[in-house]
Formats: sequence, structure tokens, C-alpha cells
Amino acid sequence: MILTTNRLTAALLPALLWAAAVTANPSATPAERAGADVRQLQMVGEARLEVLFWSIYDSRLYTADGSYREGQRPLRLEIEYLIDIKAEKLAQRTLKEWRHMGRDHPRQAQWADAMQRLWPDIESGDKLALELDADNRATFYFNGERLGSIDDPDFGAQFVDIWLSPQSSRPELRLALLGRD
Repeated sequence: MILTTNRLTAALLPALLWAAAVTANPSATPAERAGADVRQLQMVGEARLEVLFWSIYDSRLYTADGSYREGQRPLRLEIEYLIDIKAEKLAQRTLKEWRHMGRDHPRQAQWADAMQRLWPDIESGDKLALELDADNRATFYFNGERLGSIDDPDFGAQFVDIWLSPQSSRPELRLALLGRD
């Protein structure tokens, strides 16, 4: 009887520990709560944004299988900045990119406010990353630390479209991120 109880305990212990970890971390993203590990994502491509003589940032796109198909989730877009830039300027640039792409969503101003509240001012060498889960919920990370989320699925899709849409203002950067350069 003791042997059976020990086997049952050994069999259930991993599930109980996982359940405890999920309950103990209510701020975890749905992917994290489901047991997904973003470190398991594979790089699709990388690109450097250069404007005239200045290198602005290096970017990398990650997915579960190392390839990208439109709408594929989960994904991670990571940007390592090579210049200093204020959070307000980043949010303004996001709005400018949406206008360039012809995107006019009624909540864009709310999204810009949310981005400015979430994002810190950036210094050269800082990394800002976005993870999108299967429901297009966006979670931002700064130098590996979770900043917060914007749960509006329209935001997540439109945000990554700045880099991944055929209407991107930087088609060569898009192709490199998609591994098609």
C-alpha cells in the first residue's frame, strides 16, 4: 500500500507543482500559464534598421517553428536599440507607421497612451520585446523583465504589422525578419 501511495505521489507531484506555479503567478501570460516557454521559440530572421548613416536598432523575429506565416502565433519580436529614444517618441513613431500603412483604428490613441505608460525611455543597448499569444494579447518586456500587457487583440496584430505586413514602410527589413532576404 505504501509503495502504491509513493508511486501515485511521484506521478502527481509534477502536475501539482505546475498548478501551484500557475496559481502563484497570476500575471503570467496565457502562454506562460499553459506551460509554453518562449525560450523554445526559434529565430525566423533578423534585421538592422539604418537611417542615413545611423544604426537605429537590431530586430529579431521568433516563432515556434522558426518560420512565419501571416497571423501565426505565438511570436516574439525583439528590438535592441542602438540609440537613445524617449518612450513618447516611440509611441509617436508607432502612430506614424500606422498612418503610413493606412491603418485607422478607433482605439489607436488609447493604445499610444498605454504604450507610453508601459515603455520606459530607451538607452542604447536596451531591448524591448513584444510577445503575442494565440489570442493576439500583447505582452511587453524590457531587458528581459515583464513590463505589462495590452489585451486588445486588435492592438497586437496591428503592432507587429508595422514590421511584418506587406504595407510596411521598410520592405527590406520585413523580408530579412521573415528570413527571405
